[in-house]
Amino acid sequence: MMTQAVRLLIRGRVQGVGFRYFTLQEAEKLGVKGSVRNCSDGSVEVIAVAEPTRLAQFIEVLQRGPRFARVSGVEQETIFLDHMPTGFTITH
Repeated sequence: MMTQAVRLLIRGRVQGVGFRYFTLQEAEKLGVKGSVRNCSDGSVEVIAVAEPTRLAQFIEVLQRGPRFARVSGVEQETIFLDHMPTGFTITH
């Protein structure tokens, strides 16, 4: 199955609510590779690589977020990576 890479920018109340750890857990459940990090503007950036069906499931989960998060929007763009990630990490 063909994999796809996307960059997601998640806006709303998404920092200080466990969003990165939630993202890591969901990625591991769904077999999504990539990374998540907090951005200085208060958003969260996710790089996600998976086959399209799993990617769609992952994005759907991130639109809800963890219990105390309030996601107001998710921007999505397809990207091309020089190297494929081997797992999912929280970066700083």
